Amino acid sequence: MWKKILCLLLALLMLLSCAACGSKTPDPPQNENNENSENQEVTPEPLPPENTEPDDNTENAENTENTEPDPEPVVVNYMTGEPLEDPALVTRRPVAVMLNDIHVAMPQHGQSDADMIFEYNVEGGITRMVAFYLDPSKVGTIGSVRSARACFVETVYGMDAIYVHAGGSPEAVQMISSYGITDLNEGCSIFWRDSERRKTMAYEHTLMTSGENIANYLEKTGKRTELRDGFSYPITFVEDATPVNGETAARVEAVFSNYKSTTFTYDEASGLYRIGQFNKAYVDGNTGEQVTTTNVLVLRTSVVNSGDDKGRMNIDLRGSGQGVFFCGGKAEPITWAKEGPKSPFTYYHADGTPLSLQVGHTYVCVIAKSATLSYGS
Repeated sequence: MWKKILCLLLALLMLLSCAACGSKTPDPPQNENNENSENQEVTPEPLPPENTEPDDNTENAENTENTEPDPEPVVVNYMTGEPLEDPALVTRRPVAVMLNDIHVAMPQHGQSDADMIFEYNVEGGITRMVAFYLDPSKVGTIGSVRSARACFVETVYGMDAIYVHAGGSPEAVQMISSYGITDLNEGCSIFWRDSERRKTMAYEHTLMTSGENIANYLEKTGKRTELRDGFSYPITFVEDATPVNGETAARVEAVFSNYKSTTFTYDEASGLYRIGQFNKAYVDGNTGEQVTTTNVLVLRTSVVNSGDDKGRMNIDLRGSGQGVFFCGGKAEPITWAKEGPKSPFTYYHADGTPLSLQVGHTYVCVIAKSATLSYGS
């Protein structure tokens, strides 16, 4: 009996052992957080932002990073529109030098460096010029220097300029005093008599000055060199002021008298007018080169003999009048205006809108209403 029971127990143990050998323990589940996972990087999911609306400060910061800084403003010469090396000059008074223009006194010196030149008939058919320099310090010899006339005084006063001259007509001298114009007259230390000129020319054609002398004298004497309060030169400048649909003006001749006319011949290569007078090139004695200009203005007004013993001319610069503007080989009729002695010249298209000049130097001829002005190819 016990033998049968023992056999049954052994058989049961064998069955249980076989069942255990046929089973397999399951692999643990693949879990990103399972410590047994090998060679797996755990990347946490990003939390959603609390505020999904754009941040103005962030956008501004990005825009600031991507936006280039504004370029520095270019400071220009108010008489030419050209960039200035020294921005302080933008409020500087110009210096205006009275130039001799009689044939036997040629050549003039320093006129090619002038930012602007005005030419008038003064007496006996002869003309003179006044040359304006914003920065005379870089100009060499200037001259020969002659006496003032009323038309030049008004032109200088309208630009708030410092006037360099050698005496003047009684009317001009009185005007300089009454207007309170800063002037450097003959006898001032800026002048000298040129020894070479004295060998071949009359004494009155030998007075010279220089840009350096003028600049040093103004600094030493402490004269007012800043523009008066409220003064602003009203002319604007553009890169190309060639008159649209303008008449051909490759050659221009403005006749002042039987003695004197001034010519302007357009040079396409340079875009400038080459100036001539006395049937030859108008040459700067400092360089030996012909003087050129970008803009030419011929203004008409009343020019009559005063009847004095010198035959001086009375030239009306008050109010307005007709004229012609030349630039880029083309011509356009214009009007000019000068409100009073303290005002500069202003210029207008035929429709009354302000005229802009082209960046560069300007030459102005003031002639009689009846004087000859010719231009063409």
